[in-house]
Amino acid sequence: MRSPTAPLKHREKDSVTAHETPSPIGINLPSHAQDPDPEETREWLDSLDQLVDERGDDRATAIVQNLIQRARDKKLHLPDSLTTDYVNTIDVESQPEYPGDLELEKEIRNALRWNAAMVVHRAQRPGVGVGGHLSSYASISTMYEVGFNHFFRGREHPGGGDHVFFQGHASPGIYARAFMQGRLSQEDLDGFRQEFSSEHGMPSYPHPRAMPDFWEFPTVSMGIGPVNAIEQASFDKYLQNRGIKDTSDQHTWAFLGDGEMDEVESRGALHIAAKEHLDNLTFVVNCNLQRLDGPVRGNGKIVQELESQFRGAGWNVIKVIWGSGWDPLFAADSDGALIDLMNATPDGDFQTYRTENGGFIRDNFFGRDPRTKALVEDMSDDDIWWKLNRGGHDTKKIYAAFKAAMEHKGQPTVILAHTIKGYRLGKNFAGRNATHQMKKFTPEDLKALRDTLQIPISDEVLESSSVYDAPFYVPDADSPAMRYFHERRSELGGQVPSRSREHTPLNLPGEDAYKVVKKGSGKQEIATTMALVRLLKDLMRDKETGKLWVPIIPDEARTFGMDSLFPTAKIYNPDGQNYISVDRDLLLAYKESTSGQIKHMGINEISSTSAFTAAGTSYATHGQPMIPLYIFYSMFGFQRTGDFFWAAGDQLAKGFVIGATAGKTTLAGEGLQHMDGHSPILAYTNPGAVIYDPAYGYEIGHIMRDGLQRMYGADEKRLQEVFYYITVYNEPMVQPAEPEDLDVEGLLKGMYLLAPAPEGEGPEVQLMASGVGVPWALHAQKLLAEDWGVRGAVWSVTSWTEMRKDALEAEKDAFLHPEHEARVPFISERLQGVEGPFIATSDYDFLVPDLIRPWIPGSYGVLGADGWGFSDTRPAARRHLHIDAHSMAVKALQMLARDGRVDASLPAQAVQKYDLLNPNAGQSGSFGGDS
Repeated sequence: MRSPTAPLKHREKDSVTAHETPSPIGINLPSHAQDPDPEETREWLDSLDQLVDERGDDRATAIVQNLIQRARDKKLHLPDSLTTDYVNTIDVESQPEYPGDLELEKEIRNALRWNAAMVVHRAQRPGVGVGGHLSSYASISTMYEVGFNHFFRGREHPGGGDHVFFQGHASPGIYARAFMQGRLSQEDLDGFRQEFSSEHGMPSYPHPRAMPDFWEFPTVSMGIGPVNAIEQASFDKYLQNRGIKDTSDQHTWAFLGDGEMDEVESRGALHIAAKEHLDNLTFVVNCNLQRLDGPVRGNGKIVQELESQFRGAGWNVIKVIWGSGWDPLFAADSDGALIDLMNATPDGDFQTYRTENGGFIRDNFFGRDPRTKALVEDMSDDDIWWKLNRGGHDTKKIYAAFKAAMEHKGQPTVILAHTIKGYRLGKNFAGRNATHQMKKFTPEDLKALRDTLQIPISDEVLESSSVYDAPFYVPDADSPAMRYFHERRSELGGQVPSRSREHTPLNLPGEDAYKVVKKGSGKQEIATTMALVRLLKDLMRDKETGKLWVPIIPDEARTFGMDSLFPTAKIYNPDGQNYISVDRDLLLAYKESTSGQIKHMGINEISSTSAFTAAGTSYATHGQPMIPLYIFYSMFGFQRTGDFFWAAGDQLAKGFVIGATAGKTTLAGEGLQHMDGHSPILAYTNPGAVIYDPAYGYEIGHIMRDGLQRMYGADEKRLQEVFYYITVYNEPMVQPAEPEDLDVEGLLKGMYLLAPAPEGEGPEVQLMASGVGVPWALHAQKLLAEDWGVRGAVWSVTSWTEMRKDALEAEKDAFLHPEHEARVPFISERLQGVEGPFIATSDYDFLVPDLIRPWIPGSYGVLGADGWGFSDTRPAARRHLHIDAHSMAVKALQMLARDGRVDASLPAQAVQKYDLLNPNAGQSGSFGGDS
């Protein structure tokens, strides 16, 4: 006899027949069909029903809990309470009446399926061949259409509209729907995946940056969509609880794949949604049992696995496994044999069944138990194949699940819908391992699909030209189907997806808000992190914009000196603070509140980045600009969550990203994986990031002010949909007051002269540094003058990357438009006539200051903090890496000697004088100190 997980046998070979009750997979429940005393079991169940009816849910729950505890005391084997039978959560009796016209919706759905398939198929025409995905939308189409027709509220809805995260690979179906609505033309569809080669080009997946009037959320980087959806729902509650906007009638939907749920990120933030009671959030997992190459769980059951994880994380779980055609079989399954069989059948078998035929299913599924085989003895093979559908393709079952999810309170809901990948695309597509990569049809496939979907296109039309010219199809505008199609969206508040491009400028803070950083710190030593926090506190006091700031902290507020915000701004918690705080008597007590302003995320960078994205796109999703400021260990920013920042850029997020404890050496005691010598390099690869590495508080003030103007100000000519990445350090130093003649333009464009070369006749060098390295350059200036008679000028480089981008843009313009007078890059203009050589240092990898090498008008020597991080004192670390003041001085002498401007013996003398190879001789930087 065949075991439940043994290989299937084809009918032409030895057919599988009845055998002993199979073992369930991914579930720990007793067999329904092997009860030795069903009458006694029925009496117990009747007693429970009577208890519920007469004493209510609460009393029945208490009794059952006591029974479970007593069973544990008796060492009984208890079932797994996190998993239920492999059947629908909502039974037939509990299904609501379907409010729509099923026949019209089917007609519309068929047209959408055809057009979605044609989007990809036609894109395979000769000379284009750009690919696409056919099968994902085919499996999820019915769920989308139930949502579009009855649930997804557009932004014109009185409640503000829903947030829908569409499954990325299903985008052709969304394009097809927009085409039938008149939002996209046939030329647009034929420009699929040809964004520049076609006048009407469209992106492959949901990309707001590419289609800013259409897509709202980027989702195709697997795992990012689930976390972003959770934080979008959380942010809606945040706006509501803080009294900024009424979001009570807005819902977040996230459509995901079961293969996508293997991404760690997909499941990693589920507890947050439950902890915050996000009943405004619904995940819909399209469980077609397949990932890109094959089964998600060939030997197991992905639906059962996900059910246990979601329920264990505190979610409400609704399973939509079987379509209505199964209902009579369940009703006739008096002893539970069919349920037992479903519990025991692995996903690999269920996938195979849909690639065979009804007779194969009869023999290899129902035939495994005589009782289940008897259930279908009056059904033909065709009936088994066509009528016994999966729940994710049953309109009524889906509607019941969506409605239940919307009505459920106190928890987020996940709907696990069983579907077929490539559903209705034909036998060569549905359920095949390779279906994800299949992108085109043969003429026979096209005709079969046409017949299946009842599309009124003749053989003559399909055969009249190239197979890739198969036409799109839209029913007549006055047909009942098309009138219904448009009416449903009109009643629900307009089109989805849709993104607002309106910018509501803010009335930004004036000069007074920046006084705290302009005046410096006097005799007190503070790090630039603390300077930033002082500035933020004043900005949050602004009457106009103060409440719009959203400080986001993963769990290092005290490291960054931000605990001073706790008592006033408070930490957002939808449950408030229901405990007696251990530090309640302290000035900087930890204070949580339902109206708190700080999003304190715990040790969770991915959720923090997603919170930044939700707040930074509020101007588009809610028409309410918010100003997120996300501060984190710089090492764990673009390195750990770079893909999330890429999605934030795609979603056109605005705000401030603060890389605190920045640099390779300022946090040197922490060790190898905490040392950031490269975040500006990683950030530079993100086109949405504007990157600065300031040295002093007053520089931060000008950068923040300019950032607010660029992103949120009125009459702004620059691209506003950017975010600022600003690095700050934890090394205390005296913060100087802002110089009276400060070159603000240079500061904002990337570089300004901080300390001119001393008067005199000695050779001159240019010392360039950024961030915490500027004091080393000032020290090197003094060493060169006092020890060697060399005059050094010190330049504070606030942004190596902004200068590089400006120079590259100038070169590109000159390359493409040689007929125009070439623009001189800022760096070339600023350094025109400046005498070299140039020596650069920073607390970053050699590559960071080396970014501007092509535009330096002379010899250029770069010092870099390359290699693995390590634990040591700041001075020793900088000496070991040779990026400190003395190394700058030696490098300057070497370059001058090379040019014959100083005696050739001086560099060796300097190496010996400064004991350059001895880490203990380092003097650049302080020991210890707080942020």
